[in-house]
Amino acid sequence: MQHRTAVAREEITFAAKDRFPLAGTLFQGDGDGPLALISSAAAVPRGIYARFAEHLVAERGFRAALTYDYRGVAGSRIPRDWKTRPSMADWAEKDMAAAIDRLESVAPGHAMVGIGQSFGGQGLGLCGRANRFDRYLMVAVMSGHWAYTAEPYKVFASMNLVGVPLALLTGRVPGWIGLGQTLPGTVFRQWARWGRSPDYFFADRKMDAARRFAEVRTPILSIGVEDDVWGTPKAQEAILKAYVNAPVERMRVSPAVTGQPIGHLGFFRPAFRDSLWKPAVDWLSDSPSSSSAIAS
Repeated sequence: MQHRTAVAREEITFAAKDRFPLAGTLFQGDGDGPLALISSAAAVPRGIYARFAEHLVAERGFRAALTYDYRGVAGSRIPRDWKTRPSMADWAEKDMAAAIDRLESVAPGHAMVGIGQSFGGQGLGLCGRANRFDRYLMVAVMSGHWAYTAEPYKVFASMNLVGVPLALLTGRVPGWIGLGQTLPGTVFRQWARWGRSPDYFFADRKMDAARRFAEVRTPILSIGVEDDVWGTPKAQEAILKAYVNAPVERMRVSPAVTGQPIGHLGFFRPAFRDSLWKPAVDWLSDSPSSSSAIAS
């Protein structure tokens, strides 16, 4: 029988190292399982992960789970007096690192695992704190290079012919172009610039990403989704191959497993509690149950 407990849910604000205020939701219970940090996909609000976070704490005995919004996304609005232009790199280097510290404060030294969707999987290699995680689950991680997507010309047009001009003209890119929440223009332009290169941010000398990814030794389970337009096998591998010193398990799942579409963001829908969540959380918990149960 699964552990069940009451969940204390708290809306919090915590500061990145540059004092940027970040919005988060902390879920706590009385279990002795690991702490879990859930890092979002690009331009996706933390709210879509709430049911999964509650599940970890209430039904799987995790000590606590933290969801949070990157700067400029959803609840982490840019203060009116903020002078520094935000970047996508800040999301991993400053925001994810701060979220690790905030979760650490709940139970210092306690076991911690991570869940990263899309950009949240890229962030493991850029946050400089990967060694804090005992295990890391990646869902729909992928390179943002337009040509690796299943709809390359549509993605290229949305990013570069619509998004970039809007970013330059208005200083922001609204969610209606099909990429999620409204983003600060400087964040979007860095994302689009990276995406124009087959090497993504590995081509950006300022990022020094190859070296940083090579420092990661955390065990990784990467789950790709067959009906994900963004996370094609080629896009997934373009990120995973850079984790050269980490043990990486690769897996692809099909809508045939769930009986309904999954897509880029669908993994975290409660309807997939048994078909997708259970074996993935078993792996995070280092349970004897095999993650191969969700393979297509």
